[in-house]
Amino acid sequence: MKAIVTVVGKDKSGIVAGVATKIAELGLNIDDISQTVLDEYFTMMAVVSSDEKKDFTQLRAELDAFGQNLNVKINIQSAAIFDAMHNL
Repeated sequence: MKAIVTVVGKDKSGIVAGVATKIAELGLNIDDISQTVLDEYFTMMAVVSSDEKKDFTQLRAELDAFGQNLNVKINIQSAAIFDAMHNL
């Protein structure tokens, strides 16, 4: 399983550490990551993977709840969606 995780919110310290820890707790590996601060807003995109099949509904719910605690919006999407869009 491969997925794209995006994080957007007002910049503050600890976002990368918190999100990376949560991703690890969910049994996902970070394959690639990019983050930047635009003006005062933090943005991050990460490619994550797992050898196991994961329930995206559960992953979305857990990341959404965690994002609310950090005051950021976290989204996860299957990488297969992006692959399919580029094969049309």
